[in-house]
Amino acid sequence: MSSVLEAIVVEPKGPATAVVIWLHGLGDSGAGFAPVVPALGLPADHPFRFIFPHAPEQAVTLNGGYIMRAWYDIKSMDLHDRADMPGVLASEQRIKALINEQIASGIPSQRIVLAGFSQGGVMSLFTGLRCEHSLAGIMALSCYLPGGDALPAQLSPANRHTRILQQHGLKDDVVPLSAGILAKEALTAAGYPLQWQTYPMPHSVLPNQLLDIGRWLLACVAE
Repeated sequence: MSSVLEAIVVEPKGPATAVVIWLHGLGDSGAGFAPVVPALGLPADHPFRFIFPHAPEQAVTLNGGYIMRAWYDIKSMDLHDRADMPGVLASEQRIKALINEQIASGIPSQRIVLAGFSQGGVMSLFTGLRCEHSLAGIMALSCYLPGGDALPAQLSPANRHTRILQQHGLKDDVVPLSAGILAKEALTAAGYPLQWQTYPMPHSVLPNQLLDIGRWLLACVAE
């Protein structure tokens, strides 16, 4: 698999001075979330370039070996042995390459937000917590930690004080609310500045949730 991720890029009206890298969920693609940008309620002169990368295609054990876009293989329903860690680490390197590309283009890392939904949220948390560059924010929607109730190894001091937004559906039957709570508790216990929000929804996003995300994104780059 290539180390370069193809992506859908949505540019702002003016020159981009901040970036959101938004990772999709299992079996989806960057096209799944690209249409949400207008629903975020951002001002017309917002600074964000949105990048929606496509995960590589690979066989997913839990889905009978069916080949689909995935950031890593899902081995079982056991939260502590769900994520294929070699796959997680491989995707981390691809996501870090995207971050480095944006830095090389002139966007400071402190104005880059790493976001993701479901499996993409897992990668957002994992990569963001370990990233050697200080980020503007880390957003984790309807997801969990690869280690279940344990934070990743080799946490980076660069993001010990980075804003983290974690949101979860109260009726989520794909990634149980309990899995999200385990991640929340691990992050909170470690002293990360976490904002936790729940919504009356299944494994999805709601319009009012997107407005909350838009406000949070603006706050990430306001300082």
